[in-house]
Amino acid sequence: MKHPTETTTALICHSARPNQRTSRTAFADGPPDADDPLLGFAPYVHRAPRRNSITPDRQRAFIAALAATGIVTQAARSIGASLEALYKLRNLPGAHGFAAAWEAAIDRGVARLEDSVLERAIQGEERPVCRNGEVVATYTRYDTHLALFLLRQRRSQRFAVSSSHYGNLRPGHPVYEKLKKQWMDETFEDEETILQSINAKLDKMRANERAVSAMLAEESQTAQAADGDAGGDSAA
Repeated sequence: MKHPTETTTALICHSARPNQRTSRTAFADGPPDADDPLLGFAPYVHRAPRRNSITPDRQRAFIAALAATGIVTQAARSIGASLEALYKLRNLPGAHGFAAAWEAAIDRGVARLEDSVLERAIQGEERPVCRNGEVVATYTRYDTHLALFLLRQRRSQRFAVSSSHYGNLRPGHPVYEKLKKQWMDETFEDEETILQSINAKLDKMRANERAVSAMLAEESQTAQAADGDAGGDSAA
């Protein structure tokens, strides 16, 4: 379900090869519509604006870009303003509307990031299996730590770790080291199982190849013997 503050504008890819990019980091949401409440804030109005002042129009353009990308530096670059000037403007008396819109735009980016992390935890990520320097297969790895983190944040009453029992859980703690060993064993066991399966398939392919080669050799010998017999009969 989309976040209530997100627009329905299609994603725009800024990658050089958009047809090969699906990561959220390669995409940015489209800018908010002109009537989006996010852009309805009261901008800061300079008493004596200079040529390079961040005018109300530039402030709204900055907020729109920030909502689309979630990255302050990119939004600043889009209007040709420095971070120093933007932060200075944000902290000026009377710029509370601009500051509030800034935070709201960041919230949209965080919501998009949260959706991406949740998607990764549910669907997993594809990992390569290499052999002799070549990728021979891939498998899907599910990040248990990421899933637990999300569950503790979203379902804290059920999955939160009790501070009385695990508040001091850190490297060197017996429980920490035990859980780490279990996770490492499970991870490498999965990879070892995959490699064993691949090796078994390769061995079977080699066996089939040898069987086919032997069969072809036998047929060739039979054909040669038959030709020899036929030549002997003709000579007789």
